[in-house]
Amino acid sequence: MKPTKQRRAPTERPQEILDAALALFVEKGFAATRLDDVARHAGLSKAAIYLYFDDKTALFQGVVRQAVVSNLGTVEAMLAQHRGPVAALIPRILEFMATRIEETPLAAVAKLVIAESRAFPEIGRFYLKEVIGRGFPLMESLIARGIAQGEFREVDPAMTVRSIIGAMLLGGIWRTVFEPIGAEKLDIRATARHHADLMLHALQPIPKASS
Repeated sequence: MKPTKQRRAPTERPQEILDAALALFVEKGFAATRLDDVARHAGLSKAAIYLYFDDKTALFQGVVRQAVVSNLGTVEAMLAQHRGPVAALIPRILEFMATRIEETPLAAVAKLVIAESRAFPEIGRFYLKEVIGRGFPLMESLIARGIAQGEFREVDPAMTVRSIIGAMLLGGIWRTVFEPIGAEKLDIRATARHHADLMLHALQPIPKASS
């Protein structure tokens, strides 16, 4: 008797579509990826994709939410649950980001946004709103909290956050752009620890001169 083909539950299909889309977006870029290719890669019909995503842009947004935005929830939880000095959170957050860069497609998605936003500004605007627009204020509030508690000297929280994130951005670009063409492998977790140490020393209050 011929075995019947196992049907996948409809609840599994969005994830299968997102996994297929991510693989193709990273391999081919946004412009060159067709929904027909995504459907074929996922083992579904093109019509099935439209049951869950309106178009290719909506599909890309789903990929970003899964690969990047979900990590912001973890950072938000870190901040909400933390009690005591906030300085301890900076190494933890940078270590978490480094782990995500090394173990997930986070850096590949960020590279894709950088590469495609000029031609498809809606991609950049979505990332700016959902990732940068949500993540930066989160970190700025952490720096402001440290200043208010006397842990950090008076600095511009927005500029400080850009300095903190800069090292992780370099790590992601290095991993996805330069390592594939022969650059030496960068230990992103070690980079995160080193950068956290530098930032914490730079943020220390300046001792008042004795009169």
